Amino acid sequence: MNHQAPVYVRRSDDALLTVAYYHFYAWRGRRPFWAGLFMICGGFPIAYYPYADLRLGNVTLAMATTAGSGSLIIGVLLAVLGLALWFQQAIRVFAGVASILLALVSLPVSNLGGFFVGFAFAMVGGALALSWVPGKPADPAEATAMTMAPGATEPVADMRKADAMAGGVQGVPAPRDSETAHASETTAHADGGRNSAG
Repeated sequence: MNHQAPVYVRRSDDALLTVAYYHFYAWRGRRPFWAGLFMICGGFPIAYYPYADLRLGNVTLAMATTAGSGSLIIGVLLAVLGLALWFQQAIRVFAGVASILLALVSLPVSNLGGFFVGFAFAMVGGALALSWVPGKPADPAEATAMTMAPGATEPVADMRKADAMAGGVQGVPAPRDSETAHASETTAHADGGRNSAG
């Protein structure tokens, strides 16, 4: 969530749908919404396909497996994890790991994870839950790091970082004060280009 985005203030002429949209937008920004949605969408095909029947004229194809109850449990657990993720953001790591494990278990149990559709949705939802981090307000110290240079029209970054980088990139050796990067008189250039030993 971008904490520097302008906050919506309702005006008198705003429609009810506009107000509902902005409230939903703010609610969605404070939680791993897409991770929960992917988990819920992944749970549906995993739970549905083992109980579905495909009818072709008078022929009925049943995709039921012996582990139909296992598929139902995995699908319901994924949907519950997705809903819980919307209302309890603190369980995001547990929900992400559990979603990935349930997706992997659904491959042998539930018709290849709902014909790979539910498997893919559950894996993406778990990855999104693991990668989501709650936003925090901008630090006031960072705002003061931008200063105006004398005679400049735009703010420039604080010089402390530039001073720290003057010695070279961190971790890469730089020439010492006693060494020179480019010597003008070296052994190769002295004496008309002949090298002299000793």
